Amino acid sequence: MRIEKIVFPILGIFLLIGISGCTSDQPATTGSEPPTTAGDCDRACLEDFADRYIDAMVAHDPSSVPLADNVRFTENGVELEVGDALWGTASGKTDFGIYATDPETGQVAYSGIVEENGTKVLISFRLKIVNNRISEIEQIIARDRNFSGVDSLTEPDPIYARMLEPSERRPRDEMIPIADSYFAALERADGKRPVPFADTCNRMENGVQTTNNPAMGAGMGGGYNIIAMSCTEQFKTGYFKFVTEIRRRHVLVDEERGMVFSFAALDHAGNIKQVTTTDGQIHDIGQLSPTTLYGGGLFKIIDGQIHRIYTVFFTAPYGMKHAW
Repeated sequence: MRIEKIVFPILGIFLLIGISGCTSDQPATTGSEPPTTAGDCDRACLEDFADRYIDAMVAHDPSSVPLADNVRFTENGVELEVGDALWGTASGKTDFGIYATDPETGQVAYSGIVEENGTKVLISFRLKIVNNRISEIEQIIARDRNFSGVDSLTEPDPIYARMLEPSERRPRDEMIPIADSYFAALERADGKRPVPFADTCNRMENGVQTTNNPAMGAGMGGGYNIIAMSCTEQFKTGYFKFVTEIRRRHVLVDEERGMVFSFAALDHAGNIKQVTTTDGQIHDIGQLSPTTLYGGGLFKIIDGQIHRIYTVFFTAPYGMKHAW
């Protein structure tokens, strides 16, 4: 058996490492209960709230958007006052943005790029709207540029914005298990648990393509370039056994676009020094300290298959729990 050593950037493989919510032994959740006025804010209304929210942050002016009296705001898992954190440092907006909209629960999610004191950062957030006011704000900001493709992103893959034909759609009670199957297979990592990946599936993590990307993985050493593999091929290797726990929450579903938006925290206990892949090879693992990757991301599901995964994450204290 060959022994290979692969060292991934610690901020790198979000899919391989983490996002925060419920454990695999807990039922997947869809976030908050529907607002008392569900349906009052339609798709256009919700997406307008997302745009106005960004504008308000850039203007450092919370009063420019309607906020509920008991509005709750977290950034990177920490509860803060509206006006703090990115509210005080945002300096510009860009045209790069992906929306997932759930009128049934009164929620909108957005993943894009903003400027913070003149530097581009990745943002992923969820807003809940009740009685035409923002009642919940949950956002992830990826600031670390050690593993970031933010400067190379120009426009989102158009697949995210595409509205699906009725025949391509699945109801939310089917979409959530499809998205969760990704985390369940990653957490158990025996290479046998099925995930309905499309042949054209790709994953983007902090602006870096981490599937079907041989050029990126070529410099990581060891001769085992997992980043060159497809979504299906990666999961069949069983390589990701070093991911020891995943806590995830599936917070909203956009049935028309075929999107599930989730928050997750991936733990790496740091005590797994080697893994044996399904081809019999033994690989040394370079991640040897306790680490949690915490983030938010989108699954694009068409005709029951995962076509895209898009995540924004940061390195959190090991074992960090969801604030929600």
